[in-house]
Amino acid sequence: MAFRPIDLARAHGLSTQAVRNYEAAGVLPPAGRSAHGYRRYGERHAAALRAFLALLPGYGHPAATAIMRAVNADDLPEALRLVDAGHALLAEDRRTLEAVRTALDHLPPAGTAEEPAAGTHIGPLAHRLGLRPATLREWERAGLVTPSRDARTGYRVYTSGQVRELLLAEQLRRGGHGLARTAEILHRLRTAGSPEAVRPTLTAWQDRLTARGRALLAGAAALHAYLDPPA
Repeated sequence: MAFRPIDLARAHGLSTQAVRNYEAAGVLPPAGRSAHGYRRYGERHAAALRAFLALLPGYGHPAATAIMRAVNADDLPEALRLVDAGHALLAEDRRTLEAVRTALDHLPPAGTAEEPAAGTHIGPLAHRLGLRPATLREWERAGLVTPSRDARTGYRVYTSGQVRELLLAEQLRRGGHGLARTAEILHRLRTAGSPEAVRPTLTAWQDRLTARGRALLAGAAALHAYLDPPA
């Protein structure tokens, strides 16, 4: 069965120019041509477009495009590597969510004796965390926290909020997260207002990861159908 560009476009709520662009990008196999030079698409092109649109929600436009381009270039190992990368990224995000939950659960309640007081200097704080002062200075260079300085002595002074962020950072570090990832998580928590303020968002975060997992599954199913069309 032959399709005109407008037929494929209308079936998926796209413009004809979008269909042409997808062909030019390698998302669709090259179109055949009529005797008058008009593009003619077949069921293979329709299946490619369905696969691409199914990949988009879970993988995003760049990765979905790269996957389809690899498949259409008969480079299945590269396409599967990109698929695996999408699932690996989701798995890493799940580990991050679990690490945040665990770290928050292990934070001492604000204002308790377990939590160092505001105005803590680097020595006592390092002792509290079981770290060397040099490690806290390294964390500062990595952007985890930026303490103020005592105007008289020049010593680093950590606020109560920064202390709690570093307690959280230490939990994340024990969970295997590097400094860059930990700094990213702390920035997310800081944007929320405080470590405690992020707790209500964890369920929504989990829901987004679940939706992404289902989207990856749907995209993989559509890609499989494209790779193994019915006889």
